[in-house]
Amino acid sequence: MLKIHPADINDVSVLTALIRELADYERLSHEAILTEADIARDGFGENPKFRALIAEWEGQAVGYACFFELYSTFHGCAGLFLEDIFVRPQFRGKGIGKALLAQVADVACKEGNSCLRWEVLDWNTPAIEFYRKLGSEFRSEWKSVCLLGDALQTVAKGAR
Repeated sequence: MLKIHPADINDVSVLTALIRELADYERLSHEAILTEADIARDGFGENPKFRALIAEWEGQAVGYACFFELYSTFHGCAGLFLEDIFVRPQFRGKGIGKALLAQVADVACKEGNSCLRWEVLDWNTPAIEFYRKLGSEFRSEWKSVCLLGDALQTVAKGAR
């Protein structure tokens, strides 16, 4: 039935495909410019930037979770940031998403992390309800902020 395993270099193609499916689901496929080479380099190269888990249902890849380390200055310890969690629509309702999240939480606990953080799009009601049922804390007073592309380059020029 369900098997979850840490992704390795052999999972690059399936991980890339799943990331693109998530981008489509989130209506952000225009932002999904990643390549398999990017995933191989940044996930499984000399200095990995992220880790991932692959969920398989009866031998078929049906979902994934991607996460990386963060540090909380207020708590004085590390945590994990869950960048993505995705289950293909036809496999939802089987506990796969909950199992993926549990596996990431288990990694966080075993590694002595203080928290697991992530973001959810405000229109994604099914995900919001799923996270609410798990007892997740929604921090509505915080706004997600990101510098991308030209804006990032412009700000960086101030350091030169």
